[in-house]
Amino acid sequence: MKRYIWTRRQMLLRGSAAFGALMLGGCDRLSQSPSFQRVLSSAERLTYRAQRLLIGQSLAREFTEADLSPVFRSNGTFDPNNQVYNGLRANHFEDWRLKIRGLVGRPLELSLAAIREMPSRTQITRHDCVEGWSAIGKWTGVPLGNILNMAQLNPEARFIVLYCADELERGDGGYYESIDLIDAFHPQTLLAFALNDKPLAIANGAPLRLRVERQLGYKQAKYLMRIEAVSGLDTIGQGKGGYWEDRGYEWYAGI
Repeated sequence: MKRYIWTRRQMLLRGSAAFGALMLGGCDRLSQSPSFQRVLSSAERLTYRAQRLLIGQSLAREFTEADLSPVFRSNGTFDPNNQVYNGLRANHFEDWRLKIRGLVGRPLELSLAAIREMPSRTQITRHDCVEGWSAIGKWTGVPLGNILNMAQLNPEARFIVLYCADELERGDGGYYESIDLIDAFHPQTLLAFALNDKPLAIANGAPLRLRVERQLGYKQAKYLMRIEAVSGLDTIGQGKGGYWEDRGYEWYAGI
């Protein structure tokens, strides 16, 4: 199994590098080609199905405190630094609310204090970045499935979309990610509020971030603001299911 994981990470890295080289070389016409898009889409569907068959609902490996990385590296946005986020940070996120909307029977707005009072899970897992680095951290948070059960998903719901406070580029619509219900209800999928027994630092996604442990780092959305249950992803962003997916990354980044 370790050999398979490492091989997949190498394939992702090489694929991302090749994609970037094409774009930098002025070959963006290829990326817009319908036939090229069909090839990419069919390959991703094959990967998704293969992963589901191989690992199903199996758990990601968990480690011990002796394995913790000295520093848990941050990546992507280190600080959203916008008016809304700065206002919430000013009073230690007391006014922050996680909104649960979309195809639910019971819309929710949850404070950070309320989330911290819910039954939680702690797990020590490895974060694998598509850039090739890894870090092991101790996460504490509420299983996402428990919150979705509180919100009472409608039968039409198939995906969970997570909207974040950060914008990597002005006017980009903000960072977002999505996962299917299999990953949403996986026991290790958390809305994490603590890292290594301390409240999340800004650089690591305060006040709340996603941990979906069997996928690569760009799926671990930080600075969560809103969650929506939806029946499809076609009308969200550019229809690919996430900020980086809209820019060429795979939607299913399983490891």
